[in-house]
Amino acid sequence: MLLAPALTRRREYTTPTSATTPRVGPVETVNRMSGLDMVDGPAFEGERRREDAPTRADPMVAVYRHDVHKLRHRRHAAAAESYAGVAVNETVPCGADRDAALLSRPRGEPKQTVANHRSPYRLSLLTGEPAVETDRIQAAAGGGFRDLVTSDNPERLHARWLTSRVAGAYSEAVHYPYTSVQYHTLLTAAVLDTYRAGHAFADLWLVATASDRAVDTCSDQGAPVSRDPGAALAADEVEPHRTVLWTPALALHVTADPGNRPAARLGEKPARSFADTWARLSAHPLDTDGRRCWRLLDAQLRRIRAWSTALAYSAEYVTGHGAACDRGA
Repeated sequence: MLLAPALTRRREYTTPTSATTPRVGPVETVNRMSGLDMVDGPAFEGERRREDAPTRADPMVAVYRHDVHKLRHRRHAAAAESYAGVAVNETVPCGADRDAALLSRPRGEPKQTVANHRSPYRLSLLTGEPAVETDRIQAAAGGGFRDLVTSDNPERLHARWLTSRVAGAYSEAVHYPYTSVQYHTLLTAAVLDTYRAGHAFADLWLVATASDRAVDTCSDQGAPVSRDPGAALAADEVEPHRTVLWTPALALHVTADPGNRPAARLGEKPARSFADTWARLSAHPLDTDGRRCWRLLDAQLRRIRAWSTALAYSAEYVTGHGAACDRGA
């Protein structure tokens, strides 16, 4: 049975007892622990004076390599200039990294929000547990993220980040364990691509579309639909650099060209505004009228302000409950 997310009366975050029970604590506590009251200084690690410096790699390649030091459990100050034979950890041009960081983490000195979790691995907001499986940790420890950086094709790098399981294991910073370096990287790429096209942050929209199999998360034989990089490159609903979430239920895009799709503006300046932006969508791609489980997801997304946290939560929720939603739960 799919259970509703529950708000408890306790002030502290209450860890769910089951991975099938999407439960969170009070809104203000969830937002605080998602990295919404403070930011870690290195989130803005590209000093302003360096943001216009040329990158050794193509800028749209460099953006997917700019946080390799986090995948390697290193501080920015100790970041290597190369990894696996390619330039990494370069400052992202146009201030895109700084603006994308502000979508999930505010300015200010960081403070540890989860006392017993001083780890680079992300905590799942869905379960309250580390969002890693043994094979994912082993792959990451063994350099399993090399595919995320070694290609010189920007579109292929986008597809790899969009579908990666390894990248989903990491938070943006130890202080904010519910954020996601995977979705921060995708957001940074979307912002940079928009800036390079001559647009300003105020021109950005969140666009929500139904995926190609929005109500059928499994094939006719019951096997999961492929979500690998090749499938992402071939999918009509995936826009290079602009798609920041791709699930069997919905795709989310950050773009200056919403067209006639369901969309809402991000605002004049970057802020932790996912909940507000999601609530202002002109229409929703999920069947919230006919499916209770999609109503639960919609309700939670109207509460999570940190963008990378909300995207990670959406991906986990659809993975865990999409099949139940298709059966009418």
